[in-house]
Amino acid sequence: MKFIVLTLFKEMFDAFVNTSIIKRAIDKEIVSIEVIDIREFTSDKHNRVDFPPYGGGSGMIISAEPLSKAIDYSIEKLKNDSNDFEIIYMSPRGKVLNYNLSKEFSSKKYNYIIICGHYEGIDERIIEEYNVKEISIGDYVLTGGELACQVFMDSVIRLLPGAISEESLLEESHTSNLLEYPQYTKPYDFRGRKVPDILLSGHHKNIAEYRKEESIRITKKFRPDLIDKN
Repeated sequence: MKFIVLTLFKEMFDAFVNTSIIKRAIDKEIVSIEVIDIREFTSDKHNRVDFPPYGGGSGMIISAEPLSKAIDYSIEKLKNDSNDFEIIYMSPRGKVLNYNLSKEFSSKKYNYIIICGHYEGIDERIIEEYNVKEISIGDYVLTGGELACQVFMDSVIRLLPGAISEESLLEESHTSNLLEYPQYTKPYDFRGRKVPDILLSGHHKNIAEYRKEESIRITKKFRPDLIDKN
């Protein structure tokens, strides 16, 4: 799977592509991530890509001209790939990302071009021209789409075969509409709080039953809305 990210702030992805699960997935050639600066495609003599909105209002809008050139360039790079591609814009009006949606994206044989908006967003004509799919990570405002893009990619990449172990995926929260059970490690006694003895028993069936009960308890306490989905 290939991701091409269109952004005004390439440096925000330096740590993302060189850390933890994402780096291992790249090293194993499960995924590739290319980050492209939209400014490279502007014809403005001052290297600007953002301008005030027609009709007035606060903030600046990323112009359709450089962004369309960046998209066309990205499409050309994917032209010889056997996978289809989809263009995504990280937007507060988009479909809200959740586990099932991440699973849907990861299961497609697709590559993705992701637009990171900034300021007050992008020219609406880009969305219309390229049939862009809009995705939100929640009902709050961020300075730009870069962090949202990283959340999206992380949630999808970790579900690709080989990115992490199958056992880890099966035990993660939201795979069964239950939150994950509480986890413990050394030391056994931390300030008088001891690890539940059943976890030290070596009885795998009893441990599994205990963890299932704890998942239900935790879900009822923190996310009772998920219980209704079971």
